[in-house]
Amino acid sequence: MKKRLQILVLSLLFVSNFGYTQSVLFVGNSLTYSNNLPEILERIAKDFNESIETTSLCFPNYGLEDHWLEGKFHKLMNQNKYDFVIVQQGPSSQPPGRKMLLDYGAKMKAVCKVKSTELAYFMVWPSKYYYYTFDGVIDNHREAAKVNDAKLFPVGVIWKAYEEQKNNVSLYSHDDFHPSKAGSFLAALTIFHGLYPEKKLHKIDYKTYKKWVKDEASFNAIIDLITKK
Repeated sequence: MKKRLQILVLSLLFVSNFGYTQSVLFVGNSLTYSNNLPEILERIAKDFNESIETTSLCFPNYGLEDHWLEGKFHKLMNQNKYDFVIVQQGPSSQPPGRKMLLDYGAKMKAVCKVKSTELAYFMVWPSKYYYYTFDGVIDNHREAAKVNDAKLFPVGVIWKAYEEQKNNVSLYSHDDFHPSKAGSFLAALTIFHGLYPEKKLHKIDYKTYKKWVKDEASFNAIIDLITKK
């Protein structure tokens, strides 16, 4: 009997450590769906022997208010069980954006709480034209996450630090707002690190990811900044 119990315990441990798939719902706009960031996140997880299954509810120019009023968010939450809901909208450095992060974040948090799902904010970045508002973007996302007791993926913080280093590969695409492939990789890796902080990111093989970051020094700079934040 004792031996059977030991086998059962070991089996349960094996399943919990190696067989669990994290289910993540992304709620956002083109800053998330550009370059298929959720797919990059799934790929990174696979390389670390983890499993993440993503669902995207992302449309052009949408904010949290748009998602809330449209109703698709509610439908997905009623029909499915997610471990994380990761919400994202525009930079939100100004008072209206701040209010939307706070108010609609609170509404979504209430829905998540009923489903035992964790709400998380995906902190973004401003366009180059409005780069001077970056501190406001960071402060408003931090405040919203704190007030609503939500997790924060500080992509914007890492983005700003990377830009200040003048690396070879730009995080911005040609329109100076949306992410380049490297920008989406930085965002996905920052989110992965937030989900699995114990994973050693320096073990990543550059050759696997050079289609997203074409310069190895820039690739290493991204990893260094994420691990040292």
